[in-house]
Amino acid sequence: MAHSNVLNPHPPEFDRFLHAVVGEDRNGSAVTVLSTLARLGLDPWHETAELVRLGHDAARQRLATLLARFRDVPALASDHSTIARDLSQLLPARPTSGEGRQHAALPGAKGRPGSGGVIWAVLWLLVVLLQMYLVGGSGAGGSGGGE
Repeated sequence: MAHSNVLNPHPPEFDRFLHAVVGEDRNGSAVTVLSTLARLGLDPWHETAELVRLGHDAARQRLATLLARFRDVPALASDHSTIARDLSQLLPARPTSGEGRQHAALPGAKGRPGSGGVIWAVLWLLVVLLQMYLVGGSGAGGSGGGE
């Protein structure tokens, strides 16, 4: 069984691609591939896994099509093909083994709920509630007669 990071269940080999800058929006802020895909209504990790699965040339074409649809970065209107070519170089190599394909797949992609993430979320919520109780309890008793 492949090692899985519960706190970051996404494949780390996607990070270089997803955090690459596509360009600047109209406010001068850098926009990443992750932000671009999310603003297009796509799941960035799922789309990246699909791009990897397609292979380099098809991924470059798909990425150019997606970037052409994205209107938040003005420079993409005329330069989306060049940017897609550069960004496609950052995609990890297409997996050749069954293990690599499973690693590139999204958590829960085979119909299994991501129960590990739910457990961590519940534990985190319990810790926050406990902290609120402890801070709230000491704060209420400590301000006794100042007013």
